[in-house]
Amino acid sequence: MKQFEAQTTIAATPEKVWSVLIDTENWPQWDPTCERIEGNVVLGEKVKAFSKLSPGRAFPVKVVELVPNEQMTWQGGMPLGLFKGVRSFTLKEDGDGTAFTVRETFSGPMLAVIGGTIPDLTEPFAQFVAGLKNRSEG
Repeated sequence: MKQFEAQTTIAATPEKVWSVLIDTENWPQWDPTCERIEGNVVLGEKVKAFSKLSPGRAFPVKVVELVPNEQMTWQGGMPLGLFKGVRSFTLKEDGDGTAFTVRETFSGPMLAVIGGTIPDLTEPFAQFVAGLKNRSEG
């Protein structure tokens, strides 16, 4: 298993943070590594994420969990679970606003082969949570 995570506290309600998070059309305005997201964030639907880390390459994922103001989870990978990537976005109300976490976990038998090609997402995730914080508080 290979995992990346970033978290922050956002001085905004979970509802406000959620509204920014699910507005994927506007992610490129505040997420410096996002080229674009195609598709709608709807449970069971597929979206395609395009990242500046791999210009022009689509990362198709399925929305497998969608709990408004709390949790969104995307899953992609290879058939039969040979390789799987699961990205979760978690919001929890706390006394200072919203505790937000983004986490991606890679797993499966092909991870040993593919794992070396996965870029270090530590800094891109830090930029993502900083951008979401700025957008939600603005």
